Amino acid sequence: MASYDVIIIGSGPGGYVCAIRCAQLGLKTACVEGRDTLGGTCLNVGCIPSKALLHASHMLHEAEHNFAQMGLKVGAPKVDWKKMQTYKQSTIDANTKGIEFLFKKNKVDWLKGWGSVPEPGKVKVGDDVHEARSVIIATGSEPASLTGVEVDEKTVVTSTGALELGKIPKSMVVIGAGVIGLELGSVYARLGAEVTVIEYLDVVTPGMDAEVQKSFKRLLQKQGLKFIMGAAVQKAETVKTRAKVTYKLRSDDSEHEIEADAVLVATGRKPYTDGLGLEALGVEMTKRGQIKTDAHWQTNVPGIYAIGDAIAGPMLAHKAEDEGMAAAEQVAGKQGHVNYGVIPGVIYTHPEVANVGETEETLKDAGRAYKVGKFSFMGNGRAKANFAADGFVKILADKETDRILGAHIIGPAAGDLIHEICVAMEFGASAEDLAMTCHAHPTYSEAVREAALACGDGPIHS
Repeated sequence: MASYDVIIIGSGPGGYVCAIRCAQLGLKTACVEGRDTLGGTCLNVGCIPSKALLHASHMLHEAEHNFAQMGLKVGAPKVDWKKMQTYKQSTIDANTKGIEFLFKKNKVDWLKGWGSVPEPGKVKVGDDVHEARSVIIATGSEPASLTGVEVDEKTVVTSTGALELGKIPKSMVVIGAGVIGLELGSVYARLGAEVTVIEYLDVVTPGMDAEVQKSFKRLLQKQGLKFIMGAAVQKAETVKTRAKVTYKLRSDDSEHEIEADAVLVATGRKPYTDGLGLEALGVEMTKRGQIKTDAHWQTNVPGIYAIGDAIAGPMLAHKAEDEGMAAAEQVAGKQGHVNYGVIPGVIYTHPEVANVGETEETLKDAGRAYKVGKFSFMGNGRAKANFAADGFVKILADKETDRILGAHIIGPAAGDLIHEICVAMEFGASAEDLAMTCHAHPTYSEAVREAALACGDGPIHS
């Protein structure tokens, strides 16, 4: 039996970051992982492989649509799907091996196998039981199921199966117009598939700024994606080598069918806590199946903590990382902190979509007085030169104090641009602070400054 200061169960972004931070703080640390590789869903079958395919398919789009305009003469590009899959796997391998190296560097023990907590202060991995002063659960999430939908990960797939289809389908139905569905749907649309997205609500990416939702859907339609909105999927099944989806329109309750070579079920994710033994321990859970924690990520059972997708809040890798570092600080006797009001969200389509803080809708609901500063990428020199002038930057600021309350970007490098606004919000900056900061020319980031200027006397280039 080995004894540790802390054992983390799960090596995804929350778990591995937490483990490294614990080790940095002088704690004897181990991390439990049952996969053959570290990194969890994100590095193995989520964020990293999907970004590899998004990048590859975007390069294909550039070659097909923009190379000729730039004087680059090449033949019609062809897709070698097997080679693209090899590129994707090499990207995964580089990242997962990197985590293994970091564990060794920081002296974090990898306990290989699936973990459970038979009693507080003990973690069982296989036949071995290890002692730990603190146990941190970072087991992440798994794709949520949908009644009537039979997933076989070959024809009817979750995001995991969608990353490794045997061939590029001629047609694909995506169930759910959220982040995962639109990212992977756009990949296959660029690779030549006819993609139809079926969404229960009347808007894409629920919860995002309404103006962004409308612009985003319009841009995706220009790229060839078709949308069936306000539709409730009744069932999806494999018929021979194809799939058939049955859905009802909420407007008139009429039933319809659509066939495709592949169906991607992208209806969200749910916490993965099976087999941990939490019920026997008396660990409190929420109605949504999440582990209930206090402000310090501790459960109602002393010494047992939880972070990431397994607890409440947005299921984002970087949210889990922040919580992992904060929980590490807590178990080390320090004060961990996460500012949940400044956690950005990014959709890695093309153009990218990013947001942080409040939306116009949440501000209106709260009865807060605010002002809007908006700037289109059409007025940005770099964006025009790069055939990336679709979209805009929108900053929301308090009407009286000018303090930045939120921001929404749809356009080139939105996922990177959002972070200067995150830093500004973390320091309680005003839109004027951002507007008075010199931005290099020509860069996409000038559009952020122009939006900040628009909160005052107005932008220069619009």
